[in-house]
Amino acid sequence: MVTKANLAVGLDARLRDDRAIGTLMGLAIGDTLGDQARSLENHALYGITRDLHSNESWSTDDTEFALLVAQELIVTKGELTTGAVVEAWREYVLTQEELGTKVGESEKGAVANLRRGILPPQSGSDNAYHYSDGAAMRVAPIGIVCAGDPARAARQAEIEACVSHYRDGVWGAQAVAASIAVAMTGSSVEEIVATGRQFIPNDSWLGRWFDRAMGIVDAAGGDLWKAWDPLHRELWTSYRASNAEALSQAYALFRLTRGDFVEGVIAAANFGRDADTLAALVGAWSGTLHGASAIPPAWVEKTRRPSGRCLRFTAGLDIGEVALALVGFSNIRTASVRR
Repeated sequence: MVTKANLAVGLDARLRDDRAIGTLMGLAIGDTLGDQARSLENHALYGITRDLHSNESWSTDDTEFALLVAQELIVTKGELTTGAVVEAWREYVLTQEELGTKVGESEKGAVANLRRGILPPQSGSDNAYHYSDGAAMRVAPIGIVCAGDPARAARQAEIEACVSHYRDGVWGAQAVAASIAVAMTGSSVEEIVATGRQFIPNDSWLGRWFDRAMGIVDAAGGDLWKAWDPLHRELWTSYRASNAEALSQAYALFRLTRGDFVEGVIAAANFGRDADTLAALVGAWSGTLHGASAIPPAWVEKTRRPSGRCLRFTAGLDIGEVALALVGFSNIRTASVRR
């Protein structure tokens, strides 16, 4: 259980910055590796994809919508409001006549509603894909700003998620943001997972399947390969990007790989189904926990500047610089601690 005592531990500036950069770079690397791994070309060439084989800039909505949230946080100085979220969507999303090919259905539904004048929370609730993992994959920047304060992270994530999601879709976003917030303070893998679970109602689709996923991990004794088939078979949904399936699997893979960055993103990227989001989430949690210094430098250089395939304004942004800008709005107290 995460306590106020261990959340109160401060961070020196170097470690805080390293973890913040690790969060966003981990998400971008997982996003890229997962999207490449599920391509027919990579399957034919490698079977299992273990490296970023393309030298071109590459990203999907996982990275680019996370940068949209980062922009919202920078504009609001770390205190999101519904109005600021809607304004950002109007400026950076609705101004595109067409969104890129990698944008999720939940985001497309939100855009359609906003263009009709339907505002949050109805823009999220009156959306056929409101239970997807679309909000969960974009809220990592909130965890950076709310480092050490998972309850605040969950409140901010709800504000952000409601533009496109409802119920399970919102609860999943709250879980991810809260997990990042405690990972910023160096909490253990088990604490990071347990914190996320605290923000998911027990009597919910996501809550039930989250617990089922954790039961599979426990029954396998933490063995990734023993859990591999059951996690696919028992959590399958007709829509692969549903939170009940994808988020539960992501947390399971994070536990099974014990927060190891390279092993975690490779396992998640090759898991199939919504592989880019699975690897993005595992990469974000692991990147936060260990910091950018634990990430292969070649992977950082290949992914640090998004392609803008989904949101044009993100093309060429330096993800590391964005992460450091977010740190400036974090309210965690500064102190010297052992890594």
